[in-house]
Amino acid sequence: MKIVRVLAVTLSVLAVATACSRADRSDSSAPAASTGGTPATEVRLGYFPNVTHASALIGLDKGYFTQELGAGTKITPTKFNAGPDEVSALLGGSLDIGFIGSGPAINAFAKSDGNTVRLISGATSGGAQLVVKPEINTPQDLQGKLVADPQAGNTQDVALKKWIADQKLTGVNIQNSDNSVTLDQFRKNAIAGAWLPEPWSSRLVADAGAKVLVDEKSLWPDGRFPTTVVVVRTQFLNEHPQTVQAVLKAVLDANNLAASDPNEAKAAVNRQLKSLTGSALSQAVLDRSFANIELTTDPLASRFPQLAQDQVTAGIAKSAPKLNGFFDLTPLNAVLTAAGKPTVSAAGLDQK
Repeated sequence: MKIVRVLAVTLSVLAVATACSRADRSDSSAPAASTGGTPATEVRLGYFPNVTHASALIGLDKGYFTQELGAGTKITPTKFNAGPDEVSALLGGSLDIGFIGSGPAINAFAKSDGNTVRLISGATSGGAQLVVKPEINTPQDLQGKLVADPQAGNTQDVALKKWIADQKLTGVNIQNSDNSVTLDQFRKNAIAGAWLPEPWSSRLVADAGAKVLVDEKSLWPDGRFPTTVVVVRTQFLNEHPQTVQAVLKAVLDANNLAASDPNEAKAAVNRQLKSLTGSALSQAVLDRSFANIELTTDPLASRFPQLAQDQVTAGIAKSAPKLNGFFDLTPLNAVLTAAGKPTVSAAGLDQK
């Protein structure tokens, strides 16, 4: 009887061990980005009150970030008005994940010698224009005139200065000012035009009588360029990969809503803009803004070497920043695969 009992216990232990072994093998097939680390107790999320940050605005309005993160993780959104300020927050460690323009994202990577941030997703393609007074018909008509953009070194600032260099214009004066100030100055005829993201380019057109001189889409292959991307502090990504995936799931949820119910997506963005700025957009401005953007998690990585070189042409940098290792699309591609969607390419910029 003793022998029988010993054999029974032994067989029981073996059965448990076998079951555990099977469970281990099953878990090992999960995407690598979801393993290791611990869920974060808080995500400090940066974004702008712009339509070009629609994924963030929709995600906050509809509660997608809270839903995907779960009860154990708090989402703390922080509003910025231009990229360089958000870069300072990321590099200073007061921000974890940020929706940000492609230019400042490159700057954040370069300033930290490629250590502090990683680009983990796209957010928006398109949605930036040079809008001008009706009497401005050619680039040369801007000679001696004042043109505005949001902030020195931000995405539109680089685009404007690069375009001016390409046009060989030497007498255009550039003013960096808050977008709302730019609108007021345009109405007062204090500036001749501005290179702005949505909804501000549409506001100047619909509310102040501007016209489009340059749609930035016309300067890029297939009209696609990364206006807004998502970056994360490298330390946060290493410590909380599951949390990063949850944030990216929320971005995908927002994009799915925009595709399936664009009217509700627009309404969600407008509610957030009213809460953040004190006023909502007119339907005409909202519709025009959305017509000019594409919400996409594809960061369009192949465009980034040109974007880095544009900083040199624009006089922002002395040499094009090296982008090796800038991208880490592992968590995004795990989310896309789980959702049955095609993965996206880092164009080799995930390699050191």
